[in-house]
Amino acid sequence: MKIKLTILSFAIILCFSSCHKEVRSEKGGIDIISNVYFEASRGLERMQSFHISKMSYSNDNLIEIVPDRTFPEMSKQIYFIKDSLCYAIGYERKTTIFSEIVLKQKPLLVWDKKEGAVFSKEWIPNYRNRRKLSDTVLFGKQYKRFEINSPWNYTRFYIYPTDTILPYSLYRHAELDYHGRLERIDSYNKKNDIFVTLQLIPRKNWDDIARELFEFDHFVTRSKNE
Repeated sequence: MKIKLTILSFAIILCFSSCHKEVRSEKGGIDIISNVYFEASRGLERMQSFHISKMSYSNDNLIEIVPDRTFPEMSKQIYFIKDSLCYAIGYERKTTIFSEIVLKQKPLLVWDKKEGAVFSKEWIPNYRNRRKLSDTVLFGKQYKRFEINSPWNYTRFYIYPTDTILPYSLYRHAELDYHGRLERIDSYNKKNDIFVTLQLIPRKNWDDIARELFEFDHFVTRSKNE
C-alpha cells in the first residue's frame, strides 16, 4: 500500500510539473507601444503615442529597431542583441553577419542601453504590497491582474496566462509568479495628472528589416558550413 501511495504521489508531482512547463517561442516579433495622456483627470483628449521598440527574434538572437519619435516610419537605431549583450548595426545592414559583429564590435550591456525597450533586472517598485484584482478581458484575451497603490502612483498590471516564453519581458519575476506574460501596464501619476499605458504586443512574423538581416546571416552561415 505504501508503494502505491508513493507512485501516486510521484505521478501527481510529475503531472503538476508538466502543466507548468515553459515553451520558448522560436520565431516572431514584439512591439512596445506607449500612450501618454496629459491632464488625465480632465479627459483623455491630450494624448501622445510612442512606438518605443520593434523587436524580432530567431531563437535567442534578437533584432531591435528603435523608431524615430519624430518620424516613426524611420529607424533611429538598430541593435543586434544576444546573451544580454547589445551591438549597434549601421546602415550597411544588408551585409551584416552576426558572428563578425560579435568579434569586431565592443558590446554594450542591455541593462545600460538608453533607448528602445528597457531591459531591467529590478523588481517592480512596491511589488510586495500588490493587491490581486479580478480577471478581465481586453481585446478578446483574458488577463490576470494586480494593482499597486502608493501616495504618488496607482498602477495596474495585466498578465496573459501562457506557457510560451518570449526572449524579452517587462518584468520576468512577475511572469514567473503568475505563470504568464506581462503584456500591459497602466499607471497614473497622481501628482502630475498623467496616465500612461505601456503595451507589449507579440506578433508571429519578423518586420522587413529584421527579415533581411536574419535571412542574409542564415545564408552566409549555411554557405560557410557546406
